[in-house]
Amino acid sequence: MEFAELIKTPRADNAVLHRPFHPTVEGTLCLTGHHLIFSSRRQDNEEELWLLHSNIDCIEKRFLGSLGSIVIKCKDLRIIQLDIPGMEECLNIASSIEALSTLDSVTLMYPFFYRPMFEIVEDGWSAFLPEKEFEVLNSVSTFLFGGKEADVCPAQYVRRSLRLRVLRLCFLIWDYLFPQVMMRSSQPLTGTNGRRCKEDEKLVNATLRPGKRGYIIDTRSLNAAQQARAKGGGFEQEVYYPQWRRIHRCIERFNILQESLIKLVEACNDQSHNMDRWLSKLEASNWMTYIKEILTAACLAAQCIDREGASVLVHGTEGTDSTLQVTSLAQIILDPDCRTIQGFESLLVREWLQAGHPFQQRCAQSAYSNSKQKLEAPVFLLFLDCVWQILHQFPCSFEFNEHFLVTLFEHAYASQFGTFLGNNENERSKLKLQQKTMSLWSWVNQPKELKNFQNPLFEANSLVIWPSVAPQSLQLWEGVFLRWNRPSRFLDEAEEEMKKIVDYNRFLQDKVNSMRKQIMEKETEDRIDRMDKMDRMDKMDEMDEMDEMDEMQENP
Repeated sequence: MEFAELIKTPRADNAVLHRPFHPTVEGTLCLTGHHLIFSSRRQDNEEELWLLHSNIDCIEKRFLGSLGSIVIKCKDLRIIQLDIPGMEECLNIASSIEALSTLDSVTLMYPFFYRPMFEIVEDGWSAFLPEKEFEVLNSVSTFLFGGKEADVCPAQYVRRSLRLRVLRLCFLIWDYLFPQVMMRSSQPLTGTNGRRCKEDEKLVNATLRPGKRGYIIDTRSLNAAQQARAKGGGFEQEVYYPQWRRIHRCIERFNILQESLIKLVEACNDQSHNMDRWLSKLEASNWMTYIKEILTAACLAAQCIDREGASVLVHGTEGTDSTLQVTSLAQIILDPDCRTIQGFESLLVREWLQAGHPFQQRCAQSAYSNSKQKLEAPVFLLFLDCVWQILHQFPCSFEFNEHFLVTLFEHAYASQFGTFLGNNENERSKLKLQQKTMSLWSWVNQPKELKNFQNPLFEANSLVIWPSVAPQSLQLWEGVFLRWNRPSRFLDEAEEEMKKIVDYNRFLQDKVNSMRKQIMEKETEDRIDRMDKMDRMDKMDEMDEMDEMDEMQENP
């Protein structure tokens, strides 16, 4: 298929662009296979807007006489309006945008056509290979295999796992201080008959030393776990896992989360300026409640490991959504390496991409689309929001800043890079993403770009950090949900001023250290001079004594 077939009107002159908190701009609108491009006509104020078609969630058409308007609502939550003279021209452009923003084939998306203009210093695809990641762990930390979900595990491991057991896939993902380990898996397929798998029991119990207990954190309610048995799923029976205590922490999934995001964005876009209305809508969305539930489960997992000295197994149903939220956040709480830029990137690759989180399905649409599918859910956005909550409470313990988290959110929904394409490693392998697309990490980890994501307040902290989950401690992530609804100039100026203060503080600190060094060197020199002077005086005294003795011997 040629993109030209979908573009009915490739260009529109005398178009007008409207954006909140920006002056109205008149210019030319152009459509390409992957971008909507708007260029201003003013020579004294040249401005361009490049918008990926894949970032468009939905469009609305409005008409007033012969003037048509297209309201474009994006997956990154911004809203822009284009006024186009001529009804037919407006309809053609709207139809073209709708077709180009809903391409069926993944291989027609922009990452397969993007050619980077920067020098590739590091190949992001090979930066976090599974073999390298698990070399970091101790000898006990290895894959625990089983299961049927072959598309989330390298083929050479799956063959072995199929010989071990038939119920589920289980990974040992993190070794804290052996024998405390963290594992994740899908649910055991016990069914209504309460089937058991001795290999599963043996493998899970192998992580515990004699006399030690472990905790199974099920991210479903007890009622939901019991209902899953009717569909062939289930949970661990205490009689077969006597050393494990099962705890249920309900975390919502799928359409409930999607509806929550829709309500939250609607509340944030409400311009009525009514306090009661705003607070009521915010509460009705339940978004902050879900943040609290996820953080509470993550803190529980971290507490079991750090305070109880116990191993933890986390699972929900498939083990590719709420399970990943809990295990990832628990590692951020416990492991200072996960709070660095490289460590966080490694965490995302290991716990989200390689673990089989279906990004293609979950991020297919955002908060504005009228065509909702049951597999869409802002699971990854919720996780990033939870990370921001911890970053907000511990602003000096993270090497990365809020801009880094916002960038990850944007690229998960629409990107020129292939990192978040596909639903699992099997699909990415078939699409040959490593050969045909560029990795997001290749761009992020450039020294030039990396400094934009670094937190100027960062000071390495090797301690465990315990975030508060009290309602008073949790805040709306304004950097995402209110970003397009308020002017950002003052926030940008405050950010720049903070960087200047931190840089000046470091300059003064370096100067103090340099002066201290000079003082120490001066004191050392003075000490050496005094010692030399004392040595010379001692030698002179010795010589005087020898002269006196010589005189006494000559004149007895």
